Amino acid sequence: MRDEVKPGGGPSHVAVIMDGNGRWAARRGLPRLAGHRRGADTVRAIVRASPELGIRYLTLFAFSTENWKRPAEEVNGLMGLFRRYLRKDSAELEANGVEVRFIGERTRLNATLRDLMQGLEGRTRGLDRLTLTVAINYGGRDELVRAARGLATRIAAGEIAPEGVDEAAIAAGLDTRGLPDPDLVIRTSGESRISNFLLWQAAYAEYAFVTECWPEFTPERFAEVIAHYAARERRFGAVRA
Repeated sequence: MRDEVKPGGGPSHVAVIMDGNGRWAARRGLPRLAGHRRGADTVRAIVRASPELGIRYLTLFAFSTENWKRPAEEVNGLMGLFRRYLRKDSAELEANGVEVRFIGERTRLNATLRDLMQGLEGRTRGLDRLTLTVAINYGGRDELVRAARGLATRIAAGEIAPEGVDEAAIAAGLDTRGLPDPDLVIRTSGESRISNFLLWQAAYAEYAFVTECWPEFTPERFAEVIAHYAARERRFGAVRA
């Protein structure tokens, strides 16, 4: 798959809005949770394929701050699926050199899930084949609000002056501190909106909206999207010389 990407032209950091699990299931007369289970299989396949495609950082949008509005049965099923994934796949992730990070506000999550997340982060810290960041109970606006509160607290304590608040100070207060901004954001299922995902970080990212639902998104299709990205010219607001 790596041969499809122009040498040096592929993205280092890819972020994915994994959309369409429920629609994939509904089209087959299956419950929505069956789509989420199949989506977990896709996560495994994409994580395994990423290093071969030259991707160093992969960020996956797993559960948003707005997803709590879904029926309790689906939310509980998703939380159970997250716990099973972390228990089942943690050994493989560690063995394959995948550093795992989680972003989002954690206090609303089940204590068992929080413990699994923290344990996996600790065991994989420093691994360098791929950094996998999973967004759970994450929202871009919520992240910015929490960062602003942190800066306001520091200003009130006299740690920094108001004029010391710049882009670097804001970025340092985000959940993604220490990570590079995404080069490419992919959304599956044919929808063309960003859904409150990485609002600050993706200011200059390229976007790809693909028609396949997440359970249908194969490593081969992933490679095609990466190859298309490699053909784009990125100017970051400048003009071509």
